[in-house]
Amino acid sequence: MNAPMGLRERKKQRTRETISDTAITLFLEHGFDQVSVVDIAAVAEVSKPTLFKYFPTKEDLVVHRFADHQTVASSVVAERSPGVSAIDALHQHFLDGLAARDPITGLNDDEDVLAFHHLVYSTPSLVARVSKYLAQAEDALAETLAGALDSDREITAALLAGQVIATERILASVNWRRIVAGRSADEVHPEAVADADHAYALLRHGLAGVAPQT
Repeated sequence: MNAPMGLRERKKQRTRETISDTAITLFLEHGFDQVSVVDIAAVAEVSKPTLFKYFPTKEDLVVHRFADHQTVASSVVAERSPGVSAIDALHQHFLDGLAARDPITGLNDDEDVLAFHHLVYSTPSLVARVSKYLAQAEDALAETLAGALDSDREITAALLAGQVIATERILASVNWRRIVAGRSADEVHPEAVADADHAYALLRHGLAGVAPQT
């Protein structure tokens, strides 16, 4: 069990959240490129050096929410129950995320979440930063899988990690497109579950059953 945060840690957490929430509000209102770090610091009532102490780059003010997820997949594998395969644990975790309407799965129709998603994926520098975090998530998962798979080939863990991260990114993207098209998360949920089941079946068994015959 994690120990409760002390007063100093809680204050730091509140400051971090205030800065990030302020930045995202300003970006949504005016556009990412139209808002400066100085503007954000002024509205958040912190100094520019304080802002950079919490967020090293302007992009991190937004995409730190993705950074908070970059070790999730590796933790799911590391903390899985005895007898549960790595793929089964990751599959179930993604299904749980769909059921919880976790934005990282793309299955969330909250207006604020949709606006945040549009901000990120319509801003090239934010897309590049998200790609960096996905690469770090892949590396973390590969490292954990290396100790979990019954294989003496180093490449096996790296390949599977890349496939898992890419698969979940594509599943989320498909879900987002359905939501943006005007459908509700509840309506899309059964299709999202079916897609996840199909995707993880491919990860388990490969493309032999769906590849074109030559």
